[in-house]
Amino acid sequence: MGFRCGIVGLPNVGKSTIFNALTAAGIAAENYPFCTIEPNVGIVPVPDERLDILADIVKTRKKVHTQMEFVDIAGLVKGASRGEGLGNQFLGHIRQVDAIVHVIRCFEDDNVVHVDGSIDPDRDREIITMELIMADLETVEKRLRKSQSQAKSGDRFFKEQVAFLEKLMAHLDSGQPARRLPLRSDTEEELVRDLCLLTAKPILYVANVSEEDIRTGNDHVRRLKAAALADGDSVVMIAGSIEQELSQLDREEQREFLQEMEMEEPGLNRLIKAGYALLGLQTFFTVGEKETKAWTIPIGTKAPAAAGKIHSDFEHGFIRAEVIAYADYVACQGEARAKEKGLMRVEGKEYVVADGDCMYFRFNV
Repeated sequence: MGFRCGIVGLPNVGKSTIFNALTAAGIAAENYPFCTIEPNVGIVPVPDERLDILADIVKTRKKVHTQMEFVDIAGLVKGASRGEGLGNQFLGHIRQVDAIVHVIRCFEDDNVVHVDGSIDPDRDREIITMELIMADLETVEKRLRKSQSQAKSGDRFFKEQVAFLEKLMAHLDSGQPARRLPLRSDTEEELVRDLCLLTAKPILYVANVSEEDIRTGNDHVRRLKAAALADGDSVVMIAGSIEQELSQLDREEQREFLQEMEMEEPGLNRLIKAGYALLGLQTFFTVGEKETKAWTIPIGTKAPAAAGKIHSDFEHGFIRAEVIAYADYVACQGEARAKEKGLMRVEGKEYVVADGDCMYFRFNV
């Protein structure tokens, strides 16, 4: 699995349309609030032309993309944390994701109602942010009461935990997401991970625009980008209507359609690239005639941990990694020529895997 993204947003901003297009899941995406009631989960292959090129070079029998999972939950409204609309009952479905994708409506369409009556990305962004914060406040408050009870024993660990949770409560209560609070120790980092706070997760904004605005954007997008930039967040612009149409075409038809729209790639590709950058992820490959496969790892991963992505035995019994850089593998049109030219390296346990590395692991069971 590459990474998991939870999709949030107000009703009728195009969440389900985009989810439907990205995953080709065929879920309901109608013009009324709360269309998505049960959470929808879609797993999509991560497009990577390098995998296709490597597979063609070795004429592999099986090509395996790394994957990305999307979880689409019901649209949230102001007051969801207090039970308004469908309430915050569905937020539990995205507490285990790696990042949150917040879809914001940046298109005008009188035929598609907005739950608040007008298009205002700043307001919509603030509503969802505050609902996630309110949900996190409830989580932290429950944990704080438990820690306060445990701290009565005089245990220093629980006293420190209480002090941090009180600081976290005050931070959230001021309207700031948990990810903006500096963490001073491994203990604080571990506690935040254990709480699975929604606002501790990295966030990526998707500006859903009309087909006419996909190349240049509009004032709504520009305001959203300015606000996101001030917080150090990123914005990806996607036209849900275009993505939905692309999802129904084969590869050649997609290529022709993109050319007509003067687009270099589908929105899915841009979203995944932004997600990889947000989470600090990269890809390495295992290449062979039987199977050529892409694997997702955090940037900075050392060779044994990368081997562990394939199987835990590879990590525990790691001996060495035989590595060919992607560019060298392609230039040499395969492993044999790369070996002849001395471009295959033997790397040990301290080797930090580079993006695109083609790797073969030696290990003892």
